[in-house]
Amino acid sequence: MARFVCSMNVSLDGYVDHDRMVPDADVFRFWIRAVKRTPNTLYGRKIYQLMTYWQDDQPDWGDAEREFAEAWRAQKKWVVSTTLTDLGPNATLISQDIEAQIRALKARLDGEVDVSGTRLVQSLSDWGLMDEYRLVYHPLALGHGRPLFLGPRPPMRLAASDHIGDTAICLTYRT
Repeated sequence: MARFVCSMNVSLDGYVDHDRMVPDADVFRFWIRAVKRTPNTLYGRKIYQLMTYWQDDQPDWGDAEREFAEAWRAQKKWVVSTTLTDLGPNATLISQDIEAQIRALKARLDGEVDVSGTRLVQSLSDWGLMDEYRLVYHPLALGHGRPLFLGPRPPMRLAASDHIGDTAICLTYRT
């Protein structure tokens, strides 16, 4: 059975905004290692569309960007969307009977499945399917945006804390 793990960049006040939280070199290396060790990802529509940036090499990329893109392209991806019809390579659409399909995916796969997208994480948490949260906190308060947590969450316990360079910390919580 798979373990569903939410891995997200989060502001100190609990918001997710991928445009305002651009990772520095240390945080980017953290994400490269994370993507390399996680062969499966479950995406919400918006974050999947944002991540498709990594499908095609860009002329201004350095070695780190190419390394991240290569690892991201190798991942198997499942995308939860009722509006998308066309996905990139290694991606499977989940558009109907979403909860049942995600439960079947959890039962069928082994190892970790990274879960990305605030609304998707919320739904999986509501359904009791989230096993772990790896939250990379950035030293800024956004004051607006999409909060990672809406409503009550099951009790979580701190499992690890890891400094990432001089600017960020990853807190790992298990349910």
